[in-house]
This record gives sequence, C-alpha cells and structure tokens, in this order.
Amino acid sequence: MTSTLGHTLLGLLAARPSTGYDLARRLRRPVGYFWSAGHSQIYPELARLEGDGLLRHSVVAGAGPRDTKRYRVTAAGRRALRAWLLATTPDVDEREILLRVYLLFALSPAEAVAVVEAVREHHRRTLAEFLTHRTDDDAATQEWGPDVTSRTTLEWGITFEEGRIRWCEGILADLRRRLAESLVNPPSPPR
Repeated sequence: MTSTLGHTLLGLLAARPSTGYDLARRLRRPVGYFWSAGHSQIYPELARLEGDGLLRHSVVAGAGPRDTKRYRVTAAGRRALRAWLLATTPDVDEREILLRVYLLFALSPAEAVAVVEAVREHHRRTLAEFLTHRTDDDAATQEWGPDVTSRTTLEWGITFEEGRIRWCEGILADLRRRLAESLVNPPSPPR
C-alpha cells in the first residue's frame, strides 16, 4: 500500500519529472506550507515506488561529479494517484485534505468537483454540530471560567468550519466554470 508520502511524490512527478533533490525542494516549498516529510524519507520511498512499478528513472548528468536520477510517474502510478485522490474522505487529517486538493490536477474537473463536494459536506456537518452546542449566553457577561473559554473555543471551531466551507465553494465555482468552458470550447484532439 502506498503511503501519503508516496502519493505526494507521485503527484509531484505527475506535474513534471524531477530529481530527488528537486522533489525535496518542492516538498519544502510550496507543499511544506501545509504538509511535510523528512528529506531522509524521500529516497527510500522513491526506491519503493519504483520497485512497485509506479515510477521510473533515467540517469542524467548531475551538477557535480555524479550522475543523477530523474524520476517520472508511470501509467500505473497515475492510476494509483487517481484512486487515492478519488478515495478522499473527510476523516483524514486537515493537512492531508490540503495536500489532496493541491494534487487535484491529476483528476478531471468533474472528478475534482466530487472530491471537493465531499470535503465541503463534511465541513457543513461539522459546522451544524458545533452550532447545536452554541448557546445564547453572552460569554462577555459570564464570570471568568470554563464556560467562557469553552464558548471561545467553540466560536473558533465555528469560524474555522465557515472558512473551510467558503474555501470549498470557491474551488467548486472555479471548477464548474472550467467545466462549462470546456463544454463550450472542447480541447483540440492531439495530432
């Protein structure tokens, strides 16, 4: 079974072939803003993915005295990446949701819509649950104590969920616009 790091590497390689060094750099920035992996994890994972037939490498001249490997994802690797993205469930860590959304380019816009709709629905359910715990008590008039801090924490959760829902809706609007444009102006067939 391919790990989150393995799927991330497949996604980065689906965007463009890269060396291990390039992958480590891309994992630091921009991916590192929301998900991270240790440099020492990358090369063993690349070897495992290659052993599983999910990627291949070619040897290219390196900047130093040694040649270097440039990796590219295989058709089997693209299928594994797609399956992982389509299996996105809301019960994964929020950082992993961000990672999966970052890699949605590997899906069709219609498939990406389904994934983001599932994420948005999760946040809607969580928000609804938080709202059932909200009381009309004004935390500012309560005596300092657990009720005040509990209310403050609940308000953070409500604000967080509302923001995530808006984020999903923005992504969905963009994807739906792209889908509508592709129906009006379908891409030219390859020559």
